[in-house]
Amino acid sequence: MIAWISNNIGTIVAVAVIISIVAVAVIIIVKDKKKGKSSCGCNCAHCSMAGSCHKNK
Repeated sequence: MIAWISNNIGTIVAVAVIISIVAVAVIIIVKDKKKGKSSCGCNCAHCSMAGSCHKNK
């Protein structure tokens, strides 16, 4: 088992970094969603979906 880990340490570290980056991105998206922030750039003047995306309340 130790030999397998030492032979694949580069792959293990790379996967750990990628998983960490994805986890941080998901956490940021969830926090922004809870705060009510939009995922779009909020430049609705140039958006073809402006009428259906941000409906008046």
